[in-house]
Amino acid sequence: MDDDQRALYIISVAAELAGVHPQTLRIYERKGLLDPARTVGGSRRYSEYDIAQLQRIQDLTTAGLNLEGVRRVLELEAEVERLRTELQDVRRQAAEDVERTHRKYRRDLVPLKNSPARWLPGPRR
Repeated sequence: MDDDQRALYIISVAAELAGVHPQTLRIYERKGLLDPARTVGGSRRYSEYDIAQLQRIQDLTTAGLNLEGVRRVLELEAEVERLRTELQDVRRQAAEDVERTHRKYRRDLVPLKNSPARWLPGPRR
């Protein structure tokens, strides 16, 4: 597990780190903007990633977006990141396929000096 995904902070500490009231975190969770980890007893635990997400939410609401707008922006940002990763994987695979094809061609080509018959141009018509 990445360090930024490790759930470390209780709700009051997470709220303080993000500069919001703990009730705000509960609202964000109800709206689907956050999904903190839970202890066996059901207490919320927030990770560094959650804190960064809270700060992003605060930036967007400060810019004038309502919570539905924030939810949509976060969804779109996640989709863009997913697509960037997918594109990077496809580009890597394409480069590997091109290289594999070039290696195959180089192996299958016979140098001209080693060819069995030499081609000579005939008279032009």
